[in-house]
Amino acid sequence: MTESPRVSDLATYVRAKNAGPFWLTLDIFLPDDEAFATLTASPALTADKLGERYHVDPATVKIFRLPRLRVVKVSLPRRTPQAGIHDRDLHSGQQHIPLWTMELR
Repeated sequence: MTESPRVSDLATYVRAKNAGPFWLTLDIFLPDDEAFATLTASPALTADKLGERYHVDPATVKIFRLPRLRVVKVSLPRRTPQAGIHDRDLHSGQQHIPLWTMELR
C-alpha cells in the first residue's frame, strides 16, 4: 500500500502565525500552478478536515485560495488565547506541523 502524499510533498513553505490574540493563520506556499491545483483539489483541504485536525469547530475555519500567488491561507481560532495561562506557543510558530504532515487523500 502506497502512502498518500502530504502537504509537505507539494509545498515550498508552510508557516503559522498569530492573526491577533484569538486567531491563527496558516500559509501554504506552492512552487507552481500544478502543485496549487493538486492541493486545492484535495479532499483533505476542507473546513471539516482542518477543524478536526486542529480541534476547532469547522464552521469557524476559513480557507482562502489565492491562485495568482499560489498560496492557500487557512484562518482558524486559537484553542487558547495568546499569552493565556494555557498557551504553550505564544507566537503560534509551531502550529504549522499538523498541516505540514497532513495527507492529501
